[in-house]
Amino acid sequence: MLERQVYRMPKAGSIRDLKRVSEELGPPGADEVCVKVEAIGLNFADIFAMQGLYSATPQGSFIPGLEYAGVVIAVGADVQEWKVGDRVMGATKFGGYVSHINSHHRYVIALPQEWSFEEGAGFLVQGLTAYYALTELGNLKSGMTVLIHSAAGGVGILANRICKKYGAYTIGTVGQAGKVDFLRREEAYDDVILRDGDFYTKLTGALAGRPLHLIMECIGGKVLMQGWKAMAPMGRMVVYGNASFTTHGSKPNYPKLYWRYLRRPQIDPLRLPTQNKSLMGFNLIYLYEQTDLMHQLLHGLQALQLKPQHVGHVFSFDQMHEAIHLFQQGKTVGKVVVRV
Repeated sequence: MLERQVYRMPKAGSIRDLKRVSEELGPPGADEVCVKVEAIGLNFADIFAMQGLYSATPQGSFIPGLEYAGVVIAVGADVQEWKVGDRVMGATKFGGYVSHINSHHRYVIALPQEWSFEEGAGFLVQGLTAYYALTELGNLKSGMTVLIHSAAGGVGILANRICKKYGAYTIGTVGQAGKVDFLRREEAYDDVILRDGDFYTKLTGALAGRPLHLIMECIGGKVLMQGWKAMAPMGRMVVYGNASFTTHGSKPNYPKLYWRYLRRPQIDPLRLPTQNKSLMGFNLIYLYEQTDLMHQLLHGLQALQLKPQHVGHVFSFDQMHEAIHLFQQGKTVGKVVVRV
């Protein structure tokens, strides 16, 4: 047995209930490895889970967190490919806000030698999200025009890099003007526009007559409908999140959420053949149950040899609540990581 530090929720509902506690962790099972976690990546799914807005959230007490990077410190009897001292990055279906974790050996992969633990903790969930959405659902091809919302976030940055490997034209959108120059200068988006009251006009101007083939949609509301309107026939919209339903407080603002729900965009499936457009949605958490497919996608993603994730903000393990609060504000650039 070893004593580990974890951040645990007694139940979903309020982020204020997230508490740091000590727990005992037994030895890894025969098909598991024990990893000393060095860095934890934050994701919007963590926020939704803690607030009780994520359908996949476990019932009762749970530990949030979907991805991490660290060092293998123990290996189960049946595990062949890992040894003590290996640097790895891992994905987990919750349970990532910890100092140590036992994981099935297939849910960790080697951390590239030149990558830091912080960079490793920002790659798997957001890299797989971007790659699956673009290539499997979006049918990404050379010459396509792709609209990427939340372009300065972890998914957005990796999505743009993937698109560039395929020779696509990318238009990024952000909610704050201060992020525009960074994306143009550091990430080579072809254009970046601010989501404001004049968004549709800005979008059509950025398109400059190009057909819009693919949208990485994670905002919802009016922005979703404006993108749908601008999308060309045979275009595809892939919905993987809904930032318009996030709140900056510890608990969900249910009156506001109900109002937004009642006013949510509605796309009539009977009109889809006439419009000749596709609307798709997915949740990466379900890929966790399909290990072979996950590894197949990972091989494709790694073959692109992307630069490591841009880590914009690093907090200590003691600062978990501060990290979450900043992440909620939408003011971050790149990945938010907690160093253990």
